[in-house]
Amino acid sequence: MKKLFAVLGYPIGHSMSPIMLNDVLASYEMDAHYHPFKVSPDELGTAVRGLKAIGIKGFNVTIPHKSAIIPFLDGVDELAMSIGAVNTVVNDNGKLIGYNTDGYGFIKGLDPYITSFSDKKILVIGAGGAARAIYFTMAKLKPLAIDITNRTVSKAEELIEACPFESNSKSLSLEEAAANLNEYDVVIQTTMIGMYPKISEVPISLSNLNAQALVCDIIYNPLETQFLKEAQQKGATVQNGVEMFVYQGALAFEKWTGIFPDVNRMRENVLQQLGGAKC
Repeated sequence: MKKLFAVLGYPIGHSMSPIMLNDVLASYEMDAHYHPFKVSPDELGTAVRGLKAIGIKGFNVTIPHKSAIIPFLDGVDELAMSIGAVNTVVNDNGKLIGYNTDGYGFIKGLDPYITSFSDKKILVIGAGGAARAIYFTMAKLKPLAIDITNRTVSKAEELIEACPFESNSKSLSLEEAAANLNEYDVVIQTTMIGMYPKISEVPISLSNLNAQALVCDIIYNPLETQFLKEAQQKGATVQNGVEMFVYQGALAFEKWTGIFPDVNRMRENVLQQLGGAKC
């Protein structure tokens, strides 16, 4: 019987995961299919019970269900529970267990540039769900410092206080962060600012950016945001959101199958899909 994997979201038609992961399944000649399910918030519990009943092997969870799904699962990984969001569910002998691969996916994408975080000073821009996943996961690696800047400083403070892992962190206003930007080795943009169609916007001034810094933007449409363009003009190394997307998917695939897939193939597939998107 063909194995079933899936992604739950609302809406779901925009998701690139089905094309990316069905291609990977085919490349390993697995008798399996990855299907997108459009599930409204009021049908989430019914959908999860249905997938469990038919013996689904695993599934992804995307907006707006990442937090709402937790009560419908049999168990949740410690990190995912602390983040308060699940993006990957594994059927472990009939029990649905939730994980969050977003933070680890982001960090895995930094492998070509960073071998150790112990001497790195990091700035996270934003205090939403993506920032929470990246900040909590990165805090476990004990960087030299990991600060958060946000339009509403109190939200950055709340994020730092909620982190279950000890870290050297402080909250900053956008103005404070911009003034001290030259202190940071890694700058991570986690907000929606700069996403299509508002592609000319930037979350923070880069006037004081360290030219040796690595600047990341988790947005991948457009592939090169105005934020990354300005960072590159300052001499910085830049990375868009494709790596995080590919690696979070690869880590989910590994949890379901025990195989860490060909990320180069996955990346090329995603870039090919984005080539047809409005950028």
